[in-house]
Amino acid sequence: MANRSLAKGPSDTCVLVTGGAGFIGSHTCVELLNRGYRVVVLDDLSNSSEVALDRVRAITGVGDDRLAFYEASILDREALDRVFAENDIDAIIHFAGFKAVGESVQKPLEYYWNNVAGTLVLCEAARAAGCKNLVFSSSATVYGEPEFIPITEDCPKHEATNPYGQTKSMLEQVLTDLYVGDGEWNVVLLRYFNPIGAHESGLIGEDPKGIPNNLLPYVAQVAVGKLERVGVFGDDYPTPDGTGVRDYIHVVDLARGHVAALDWMGGKVGTGAASTLGTLAGEPASDGTRRGVGIFNLGTGTGSSVLDVVHAFERACGKELPYEVKPRRAGDIAENYAACDKAREELGWTAEYDLDRMCADSWRWQSQNPDGYATSAVTA
Repeated sequence: MANRSLAKGPSDTCVLVTGGAGFIGSHTCVELLNRGYRVVVLDDLSNSSEVALDRVRAITGVGDDRLAFYEASILDREALDRVFAENDIDAIIHFAGFKAVGESVQKPLEYYWNNVAGTLVLCEAARAAGCKNLVFSSSATVYGEPEFIPITEDCPKHEATNPYGQTKSMLEQVLTDLYVGDGEWNVVLLRYFNPIGAHESGLIGEDPKGIPNNLLPYVAQVAVGKLERVGVFGDDYPTPDGTGVRDYIHVVDLARGHVAALDWMGGKVGTGAASTLGTLAGEPASDGTRRGVGIFNLGTGTGSSVLDVVHAFERACGKELPYEVKPRRAGDIAENYAACDKAREELGWTAEYDLDRMCADSWRWQSQNPDGYATSAVTA
């Protein structure tokens, strides 16, 4: 079955967003809807809330005709077949997966099963329906301990330090092999750095279940009084203030990167110049769309230390935040940030928002929704 074309305009294009009720997924739905796409969300709500999609509708003003929702797992082949039968899906943006690094060490089987087997089931169902356009939510964790900083897409992949990272690395290989075996596949692998922030409306944001795994929601919960103090793991790294340096990216910038990837796949931006996979990337098809595997880092290209983030958040919330220095964590590296030239040159995408804006938006979300989506009133 021939692959569906992305040569048409957004209003004629339907995108399946797996994990679309999650943090990055919900923000990407907003950007897609604002551009005129029709969106179908598949999410099992294991780490998300349907309220997020109500908020997406409130932000974008769309109804069920433009944003459909199916509560199901990517492991459920029958549900996937129903989604493809009931909707003319042109492309998939694939976020669904477990994502807590520490938990993945404790529950490797669950992570491999959900993330890897689930993606295989998704790809089988998509192939059967003739939809071979897929944007994959990958991660900078695939670089392991990077050989050089800033990290370009040509940086060799190294052994991931945890099962979560391994699933991302494995799936990059699976999706690359899909194209090698069948040249109609059109795959983009987006390697994210550290997404933070929230939509400027304060209606959607990160709503971690339990104690947050990542720095920013943790800092936000200290600011709102739910947690006592920020733990700073290590202050003796060879960095300006001794704390670890990472590349933080606003989630709205990240979401826009996914829309840019669809434009790239549809041949609407970029040149399809040589990529990390050489001739595997961006081969033009007869309708002007691309076939192949495109790999792009999505970050700001700027490193910020843990204390930079804490102080930016203090400026956002107007008060001092207590923090405590703790021992380094195993596997943490001193510095990790991206070179994003390739995304700029080929996708026409650059991150627009700085750390202060990320923290201001995150604080607005956290202060208006101290319990996340548990209190579900929509107040614009």
